[in-house]
Amino acid sequence: MKRENILTGSPWEEKMGYCRAVRIGNSIEISGTVAIVDGEKVKADDAYSQTFNILQRVEKVLEDLNASMKDVIRTRIFTTDINSFEDVAKAHAEFFKDIKPATGFYEISKLVAPEYLVEIEITAVLPEK
Repeated sequence: MKRENILTGSPWEEKMGYCRAVRIGNSIEISGTVAIVDGEKVKADDAYSQTFNILQRVEKVLEDLNASMKDVIRTRIFTTDINSFEDVAKAHAEFFKDIKPATGFYEISKLVAPEYLVEIEITAVLPEK
């Protein structure tokens, strides 16, 4: 089967040796994605806006692979503060309330930078043709 890597130009892709997403056949895996914290729309202390921003970014990656959020079968959500559940869940539901992928919500001690509160990994499967 053909392998398709999606690169975004992030310096981390070269430094760490990874890509934003990989598609093989009808399966898509999207790497852990954090928000673009700009201090205006997305703030370092706002788990809702970070989650929403992440899911917008993931949606674009899926579109680049001729897929959509409807194809998502699993989300893995990592947070540095389990008390952010309500805010994260609200943003997640805005994208997935009708799709309802399997999901997990995990508290971890740190992410790669202190301004990141949330990181999300995605698995999607396209319908067979």
